[in-house]
Amino acid sequence: MVRYKATISYDGGLFAGFQRQPSERSVQEELEKTLQKLNSGTPVKVHGAGRTDSGVHAYGQVVHFDLPQARDVEKLRFGLDTQSPEDIDVVKVELVSDDFHSRYNKHSKTYEFLVDAGRPKNPMMRHYATHYPYPLDLALMQEAIKDLVGTHDFTGFTASGTSVENKVRTITRATVDIDEKTGFFVFTFSGNGFLYKQVRNMVGTLLKIGNGRMPVSQIKTVLESKNRDLAGPTAAGNGLYLKEIIYDE
Repeated sequence: MVRYKATISYDGGLFAGFQRQPSERSVQEELEKTLQKLNSGTPVKVHGAGRTDSGVHAYGQVVHFDLPQARDVEKLRFGLDTQSPEDIDVVKVELVSDDFHSRYNKHSKTYEFLVDAGRPKNPMMRHYATHYPYPLDLALMQEAIKDLVGTHDFTGFTASGTSVENKVRTITRATVDIDEKTGFFVFTFSGNGFLYKQVRNMVGTLLKIGNGRMPVSQIKTVLESKNRDLAGPTAAGNGLYLKEIIYDE
């Protein structure tokens, strides 16, 4: 068998998430259907670096899969791209070693979160930026977001019911700025891994801080207390993008 690594982007609006679902449309299922066609009807299992939730988008999701023979990678990319649905784009296909695993090889992920704040909202971006109908103070959020950088136990920013026991993660970058063209607030987080709904919960808390309904110190309070109830609400997933995955050499 020959192992391939593919970088893909997708519009998450009409997907129930990346991972295959019993009765709903998923990115994994669509890719596997296309690969089965390209593999003479034999099923192909696709493994993803991460499981994006329903409605979440990706610029740089990474997957791997095995095929029984070596192929020209550009021809394979072209076939996979043109025969997959229009809301999936296959950016790049590479030949990798048999021990490469998109999920378990050491890597860092970068997520981006777009917020359309205030009134009126942009109806054209309703599936691609999370609307927040209240005013936001950028300086307050920029001060608070610094407290997320470093190695912390992120229990307080994790959805309840997650099966992951070790909730310690390292965030290497956490920033928020305003995009001059769109006027959207752009939150960016890079780290060695993120827990279920962690990014959306961090953004939800920062929005409350930016609106003056939580103090700047609330990030520290949530980290120290590990209490989900002290964090803000979970921001909607339509503003979230898996931007990039970088693997250690």
